Amino acid sequence: MNICVYCASSETIDKSFLEAGERFGEELAKGGHTLIFGAGKFGIMGAVARGIRREGGKAIGIIPKFFDTVDVMFTDCEIIKTDTMRERKLIMEDTADAFVMMPGGIGTFEEFFEILTLKQLRRHKKPIAVYNVGGYFDTLFKMLDESIEKGFMSEKCRSLCHVSDSAEEILSYLESGDDFSYSKYEFLEDKSDEN
Repeated sequence: MNICVYCASSETIDKSFLEAGERFGEELAKGGHTLIFGAGKFGIMGAVARGIRREGGKAIGIIPKFFDTVDVMFTDCEIIKTDTMRERKLIMEDTADAFVMMPGGIGTFEEFFEILTLKQLRRHKKPIAVYNVGGYFDTLFKMLDESIEKGFMSEKCRSLCHVSDSAEEILSYLESGDDFSYSKYEFLEDKSDEN
């Protein structure tokens, strides 16, 4: 299975996050999975790649050409170069069978929310998981719960992704092939049924 991991490229984070990334990469390899990632060598991104390669697993890095001017690329993998960030995300989305968000910053959030939104709009049915290392995403999901309480988001949308602090549980969920989906516009479908 091709598993896309969205995560931090920062080196200024606590080492426990990097260690979790390396272990997750090792587990991907042991499960026979291929890592799809942003081709960075730093942060959790680099850690997951090092972990999967250490165990002999395959990784495919997808990176825009403009990164050629800085030394940030993880090279011990297959590399696909794109012209833009948008093209990068599209190839990652199309190549992956499932998605995992690990701790990261605005780029990670943006990638996760886009893939979650696309699932809500029934553009794909691929499993999405959030690996909540060290409770990093607790505050984010409190905000999403508040969004549900105030009617900006459906409870069903919250069910489009699985959240866990266990790598084993994350992989088990992805391997189960959960394809739960719903339409944000179900209320329109319900009204048309009444006519």
